Amino acid sequence: MTSTPAPAPAPGGSPAARYTHGHGSAVLAGHSRRTAADSAAYLLPRLRAGLDLLDVGCGPATITADLAGAVAPGRVVALDGAPAAIAAAQATLRGRDLADAVELVRGDVHALPFADDSFDVVHAHQVLQHVADPVAALREMARVTRPGGIVAARDSVYSAKAWFPQPPALERWREVYMATARANGGEPDAGSRLLSWARAAGLREVEPSASTWCYATPELRSWWGGTWAERCLTSFGPRAVELGLTSAAELEEMAAAWREWAAAPDGWYVVVHGEILARP
Repeated sequence: MTSTPAPAPAPGGSPAARYTHGHGSAVLAGHSRRTAADSAAYLLPRLRAGLDLLDVGCGPATITADLAGAVAPGRVVALDGAPAAIAAAQATLRGRDLADAVELVRGDVHALPFADDSFDVVHAHQVLQHVADPVAALREMARVTRPGGIVAARDSVYSAKAWFPQPPALERWREVYMATARANGGEPDAGSRLLSWARAAGLREVEPSASTWCYATPELRSWWGGTWAERCLTSFGPRAVELGLTSAAELEEMAAAWREWAAAPDGWYVVVHGEILARP
């Protein structure tokens, strides 16, 4: 496995957006639980041995590792812009004996450091909600996809998330999180925009779909509520205070609401995702 530094921004390129979640321990631990089965099931039937695949915004690379198994012995490249994510990806790949099978590259989806027509599949999971120009990002993903290949993207829809019980501070959490994400240059309802963005990017044969994550068992409630309680205090929360969108005291109330929800024996939470498969 090799690691390549990020390329210089292209002249006149898209402005950078700030990653709302950050790369603290709670975020990376949460992302490390993701698998291709729970995060890329819409794509898996299209994969076969020997395809070359690029995973954009790979994070800790747990999804990448699963995708690599589906296309082996094809070339697999995992790309991320954050040093902490690259380090986490290295650890994942070493732990799964894939250090020599997956190439790690540091780079920007708006200016991918690859030649035209380099991959059969270009995949991005929960990436486009955080970028400054998702249409330009999709065009760039299409540029490096071979004719007849697949561009695949999946993103959540924050306004469609639903939960029970409903501590009042959780609705305030959503309001503050979404405002923070938009102030950072992202779009927290990206999943519902993927079809529109794909059409604007000139992609062809776009197939939209949707899927969910559901957290309703004691173990899953404890993990999901715990990670979001921590993120209120250490991830997006401090940025929201910096932007004047909330206060430290209100963030404590949000964190307490997350813990209250997690402790409820009838607690239920659903995350709605939009998905697209498209041709370049």
